[in-house]
Amino acid sequence: MKKIVITVAALVMFLNVAKAQTDSTNHRKLKVDEVNFVTSYYHQDGNNSAVTGGIGSEKLDDFGNSFDLQLSRFDKKDNKHTLGVELGIDVYSSASSDKIDPSTISSASSKDVRISPSLNYLIENAKNNISMGGGVSFSQEYDYTSIGANVVFAKASKDKNREFSAKASVFLDTWAVILPIELRHVNTNFNYKQGDNAPRNSYNLALGLTQVINQRLQVSLLTDIGYQTGLLGTAYQRVYFGDNGDNAYSEKLPDNRFKLPVGVRANYFLGDKFILRGFYRYYTDSWNLTAHTAELEIPYKITPFISVAPFYRFYSQSGVDYFKPYKEHMLSDNSEFYTSDYDLSKLTSHMVGANFRMVSAYGLFGVKKLNVFELRYSYYNRSTDLTSHLITLALKFK
Repeated sequence: MKKIVITVAALVMFLNVAKAQTDSTNHRKLKVDEVNFVTSYYHQDGNNSAVTGGIGSEKLDDFGNSFDLQLSRFDKKDNKHTLGVELGIDVYSSASSDKIDPSTISSASSKDVRISPSLNYLIENAKNNISMGGGVSFSQEYDYTSIGANVVFAKASKDKNREFSAKASVFLDTWAVILPIELRHVNTNFNYKQGDNAPRNSYNLALGLTQVINQRLQVSLLTDIGYQTGLLGTAYQRVYFGDNGDNAYSEKLPDNRFKLPVGVRANYFLGDKFILRGFYRYYTDSWNLTAHTAELEIPYKITPFISVAPFYRFYSQSGVDYFKPYKEHMLSDNSEFYTSDYDLSKLTSHMVGANFRMVSAYGLFGVKKLNVFELRYSYYNRSTDLTSHLITLALKFK
């Protein structure tokens, strides 16, 4: 909590300095629009760790923080230019990662820090209702490095009741291959050796069409087409075969995957106090995994400035043919691909929670520039006996 207070104080000081600099020089067009700070704590537990072949602790803790700065200016043609700078820092610990090398007191990836800066630029033409831009991103942790880039485009109708949006992105990732300790000096049919660098590249195209039906109803159609290639399995996740004693293999999965999710989102305004927000998505991919997601959120305005939004999400998936639990794979089956990762198994899950939000143009809790305060909690339960808790605090300064 002390770290959060210090960070918030630093944000307020930064905003005061930035505004003073902007106001003191009339020719300086670039100004601070807003600053967003998000901090979260995530905890999960379960007994189906993929690191130990589908059995063992899945306990994980993650403390995440992100800082987002939005700067803007208007050019001579009254186009708005927005520069977004974001920095994310996650600190996490994983009990299962210690099992990569049980002989050590703590393996290198059992505790790690992920740093992920990004930079985005957007141009909005109010006259033609067109927005376009792009961005770059970077992410690094102990065994993983990612470089990303994206371009975005959006076009709204003249009356702004309809909008089409598109975002194309690419992520060029590199894994530092870490094998289970007992497989590092053994010849197996795995394609990589300990210490190798392996690629994992992702290409995505997100499309959206939003339509205002009437004063109460707004509907959006969404899809996010994806293609991955490279090392898509995780080298240190073990698979045990029933006819191979206690000897393990590294998880092996196809080196490409095509993903196709299609969704619909609808917002319905029930008077001045209630909103119904519904979402449904169907997912399928080239690994023969299919999934359904349904979500309902009901924001309620307690006052014009305070609202609470309970929500519920249901998810189910079919599982992939490559998955089998601990020691249910057989070498005699001569399977090319195999995994005991329960993320790829047949499962259902439920998530329930609530979001509390306060908004004020005049400041909150005695902080003049703090105009949005959000606190969100969710509880997650999966049919594989995995459970998790997530609490998130979001602050917006303007």
